[in-house]
Amino acid sequence: MKRLAVYCGSASPADPVYIETAQAVGRALAERGIGLVYGGGRLGLMGAVADACIHAGGEVIGVIPEALCSKEVRNDLCTELHIVPGMHERKKMFTDLSDGFITIPGGVGTMDELWEAISWAQLGYHEKPVGVLNVAGFYDHLVAFNQHMIDVGFVREAHKNIMIVDDTLDGLITRMAAYEPHQTIFRMKADDL
Repeated sequence: MKRLAVYCGSASPADPVYIETAQAVGRALAERGIGLVYGGGRLGLMGAVADACIHAGGEVIGVIPEALCSKEVRNDLCTELHIVPGMHERKKMFTDLSDGFITIPGGVGTMDELWEAISWAQLGYHEKPVGVLNVAGFYDHLVAFNQHMIDVGFVREAHKNIMIVDDTLDGLITRMAAYEPHQTIFRMKADDL
């Protein structure tokens, strides 16, 4: 894996575990020689992951929609900063530029990115690993809900392992590197989106 997209929040929650996790992810990617693709902002976890990667000498590619440039305060320290028309183009560029996805804590936007990466994998738009770093049990309910969708039959048996979950970054990256693509519903191309 040469580059990983990291999905995370632009907020800074009071509990320092979240910012510390973002910083640890940024440093770890740089130390492993894995480039970071992320939302292009300087605030919250988004800014923390990028700053840590930059300070550790890593490649940082930001992708930010025009409308969010002033609100999220774009990060001009990125190795590359792409300003795109909207969220759809942002997520497509994340997919085009990365070899996989890591989701760390975040809010609605982070969930949108995670579920779209999973749904695109189901449909065959990509065959890349989709990881979730379950820091301090943040995603326990999401993991349980995903299992509930599997149990009820809304997620096919062939797709139950698309979402790779681990409590540690080392474990997650190891599992993502070993990911074997699943059977897709269709074989589609990103240009079909």
